[in-house]
Amino acid sequence: MYELDALRIAELASAYLAADYRWELDGEWRWLRIGAPAPEIDATFADATRFALLSAWDPHSIPRPEPENRRADEALRFQLAAGPYSFRAAFSSAPDRSWREPSWLVIGMPREPLDQLGRRFGQLGTLHWRRGAPVRLRMDAAAPPEFSDHPDIDWLR
Repeated sequence: MYELDALRIAELASAYLAADYRWELDGEWRWLRIGAPAPEIDATFADATRFALLSAWDPHSIPRPEPENRRADEALRFQLAAGPYSFRAAFSSAPDRSWREPSWLVIGMPREPLDQLGRRFGQLGTLHWRRGAPVRLRMDAAAPPEFSDHPDIDWLR
């Protein structure tokens, strides 16, 4: 397992909190924000009680060549297609678009399978939330002191 120091984890947590998240419906990209509810997703998927967003790009937030990222994304899409959850295209990006990666909005996925997939694909951060509740960032790391009580982050270690 790849270990990041507390300073790098804090930098990445800040970047993930500030990132833009979008999901696709009927050819349009719709917004999603950490710390805010997602009423449009709730209305679109009325039977679902929970939601997740994850990517397979740049494990441990270390950039790698696009062909490798595309292969990992295809493996994640294949895994999602073989499972019981529906999913839609999504993406995450820096507000200035200096970083962007394809992601998947997964409908109905509980935290445990999300955490397993996140770890399998080397993802430090994923999103998860329940219908009507604010979107939460799940970080697969120990909390740096300045983030230990952040209201929108779940620390998995």
